[in-house]
Amino acid sequence: MPKLRMTLYQKQKYGGLWFILPWMIGFLFLFLLPLISSLRYSFSKLDIDDTGFSITYIAWNNYKNTLLEHESYVRTLTESMLNMFINVPLIVIFSLFAAVLLNQRFKGRTIARAIFFLPVILASGVLASIEGGDYMQAVMRGASQQTSGEFTLFKNLDLAKMLVESGVNRSIVSYLVSAVNRIYQIITSSGVQILIFLAGLQSISGSLYEAAKIEGATPYESFWKITFPMISPLILTNVIYSIVDNLTTSQTSRQIHETAFRAFDFGLSSAMAWIYFVMISLVLWIVTLLMNRKVFYYD
Repeated sequence: MPKLRMTLYQKQKYGGLWFILPWMIGFLFLFLLPLISSLRYSFSKLDIDDTGFSITYIAWNNYKNTLLEHESYVRTLTESMLNMFINVPLIVIFSLFAAVLLNQRFKGRTIARAIFFLPVILASGVLASIEGGDYMQAVMRGASQQTSGEFTLFKNLDLAKMLVESGVNRSIVSYLVSAVNRIYQIITSSGVQILIFLAGLQSISGSLYEAAKIEGATPYESFWKITFPMISPLILTNVIYSIVDNLTTSQTSRQIHETAFRAFDFGLSSAMAWIYFVMISLVLWIVTLLMNRKVFYYD
């Protein structure tokens, strides 16, 4: 009986399935049931008593309360989305720039790479949850606000006025000033993206750069003709990761958590979470649809 041989495409397809199999198993056994329960709670009212809790079906009332009656959810959701649209491009651009620099050969390169990744370790949930987790998070938020306050000196030095007088569009000036004020947040949120970009840069064959150099290409041309297309799939990956990372640590996420575990309104909290989930899914779908057309996949 002849042995069935798979094509390269089939091998890659089944290899991808094996790669995501642990996640699928974890989702089915750990997350599927809570997800269904959360959806059920979003259409119900939970009353807690000494014997446990009772569930009363109230249809779409929680969603109406969230969108039409709640005093701050819509405003917080809008602010979270706006902050995401400002932060994600800055994080991706900074992480790509840092990865290109760290990919160069220079003394102390390993230490420099560790320094760029250090904020990720310090801001991780593991350290933030040790003993006084709330205290550590408060300290880090205070440091972020203090650092941002220091960088607002640029405003006092008429940076915005200088850019406007130079003919720069006011919306661009506002974005640049906002970027300066977010430097601390951008750096602390770029560690994982830098590692991903760095791995992608190291996987590019040096023969491509050698051939380009022989043909007379400048480093600038090599970057835009070789480096950028080769890491474009990783740009899409980092954009998606940065969107999820920003939105899962936003003020809206904290509001959902406080509504559930401080106000003990689990029905309203579940409705907030599902609205937030739909918004995140919609943003990810649009971003992936737009960017995937420009991504270069090397076969």
